[in-house]
Amino acid sequence: MRIAMVSAHTSPLAPLGGRETGGMNVYVLELSRELASLGYEVDIFTRRDGLLPAVEPIAPRLRLVRIDAGPPAPIEKEAIIGHLPEFVRNLHAFACDAPGYDLIHSHYWQSGWAGTILARRLRLPHVVMFHTLGEVKNRARFGEAEPTLRIRHERTIARRADAIVTASGHERQLLERYYGADPARMHTVPCGIDLDLFQPLPRETCRASLGLPLDRPVLLWVGRLEKLKGLEILLDAVAGLERRDALLLILGGDDRAAPLRAELEAQAARLGLADRVRFTGAVDHAELPRYYSAADVCVVPSFYESFGLVAVEAMACGTPVVASRVGGLQSTVIDGVTGYLIPWRCPEPFTEKLDVLLANPELRANFGRAARASVERFRWSTVGLRIADVYDAALARFARHEPPAGRPFAPEAWEAAVIASGG
Repeated sequence: MRIAMVSAHTSPLAPLGGRETGGMNVYVLELSRELASLGYEVDIFTRRDGLLPAVEPIAPRLRLVRIDAGPPAPIEKEAIIGHLPEFVRNLHAFACDAPGYDLIHSHYWQSGWAGTILARRLRLPHVVMFHTLGEVKNRARFGEAEPTLRIRHERTIARRADAIVTASGHERQLLERYYGADPARMHTVPCGIDLDLFQPLPRETCRASLGLPLDRPVLLWVGRLEKLKGLEILLDAVAGLERRDALLLILGGDDRAAPLRAELEAQAARLGLADRVRFTGAVDHAELPRYYSAADVCVVPSFYESFGLVAVEAMACGTPVVASRVGGLQSTVIDGVTGYLIPWRCPEPFTEKLDVLLANPELRANFGRAARASVERFRWSTVGLRIADVYDAALARFARHEPPAGRPFAPEAWEAAVIASGG
């Protein structure tokens, strides 16, 4: 079987920690690797950025295909939609010249837009995974509004897809509640993790290699610098800790996140934390296990996470997690067993649970052991087989010619509407 994996707005080979790179990049790349190891032939399609080669082999039966669409330079994620019609046309031309594909699997709403049109034109089943949802992000009320255009397109994509992959049961419920998605077309498969890479390492060795003190508590935050991630709450929580020597490491962020980083640095200075907070910028994915293992606690104070890969990576390294009780984090972190889930979006309960963990090394150790055992279910070999089952279900549904519910779909009109609106 040949799979067209669509990740229009971000390349899975892009360095992690930037504004547009994170857990989805890891997911697309590692899932594609696993599918290729199972015998599938996978082409990952992304927008061409710079002078990189159009086709780049990644592994046996796995290639990255860069499609020309818009300027050959980095552009904001929000601007990608205006170039999607060109992306679709050029991807369609590539697909017509290549040996036939059997299925399209798109990631995020912009890729879902492209995948919906391509599926109709190539007469292929379409599987979509949204990763985040505009309606849900808006309801989280974290200060940034997703455009109505995105939400409208997400509803059409969900209605037209032959199968929808959700990372958690909670995401599945949200898609049904806010988007009217057909439960029969949804399949809940958690994200995967490389448990050979993410495993506990000697804490003292990791701290020494990273230049971290051995005699101070270390808290860790990992991700993209954006309002959704709740860093303002975390800084306030750290300011209230009993351990006044606790060090907070913030991993992630690129030049485009500089304004938010400046705001956070100013907040840290106001709180008297300037010498207790370190912004390290983005780090290589392979280096993350050293940071997780060096930390006493990993904190995930997000307003929303569809899955929460950072929490799973930390637990795989034997590090307890204190996280918001939102989205997929509710199904990955076991409250009182592998860490704590905080139901309130304010700093005080984070401070309370961090104080408890920092004061009890035995409790941290117990949580860490339980955390490592709890993530075995996220091994990529398991996830890959479950996604293969989703593909089989999508192919079977497509073969039965079961039309999606709702109004008839006219891809040409949809594309014209996007061009007319300027995205």
